Amino acid sequence: MLTIALPKGRIADETLDRFEKAFGEKFIFEDRKLIMEKAGFKFLNVRNQDVPTYVMHGAADLGVVGLDVLEEKEYDLIKLLDLKLGRCKVAFGLRAGEKLNFDKSKITIATKHEKIAKKYFEQKAMAVEIIKLYGSIELAPLVGLCDCIVDIVETGETMKQNGLEVGPTIMETTAHLIANKNSFYAKKDLIFDLKDKLEKFL
Repeated sequence: MLTIALPKGRIADETLDRFEKAFGEKFIFEDRKLIMEKAGFKFLNVRNQDVPTYVMHGAADLGVVGLDVLEEKEYDLIKLLDLKLGRCKVAFGLRAGEKLNFDKSKITIATKHEKIAKKYFEQKAMAVEIIKLYGSIELAPLVGLCDCIVDIVETGETMKQNGLEVGPTIMETTAHLIANKNSFYAKKDLIFDLKDKLEKFL
């Protein structure tokens, strides 16, 4: 049996839809249940940010998670397949009409993507102060907490509605199928069989 950690919400639904196409069976979490066993798989319903942790520690053999979360966690996991789901980007959000000023001696950023933002500024050899926020991040530049934000952007609508505009893109992200290293070697045949089946429906 393969245990697969799925992120709650749309990505889980879209991934299970792929499984339905690949295996010709319905895969649905009942009501508020966090575990579903079906067709030789055990699915775990976990928070998006926690998927790599479950896989890293071997509680799940496989997981489905955005590339941005993988970059942020920096865990030693195997990226098996780009599922091409949940396409969005990690980008800057700036007050409407403002541009990112790379000439400033130091830029203050509010984000939950600390490592991604830090890496971006290190590559530009710029000083950055990062303030970690977990929600309502669009508020931060409006009240002077920071110069700009770094956040996940799908349509840019949330930023627009809050007086911000989408600035430069740091990275594009989609949901990837990832594997625990030990599981990858111990259950290679099962994993490759699943990968082949899912690949047909990309």
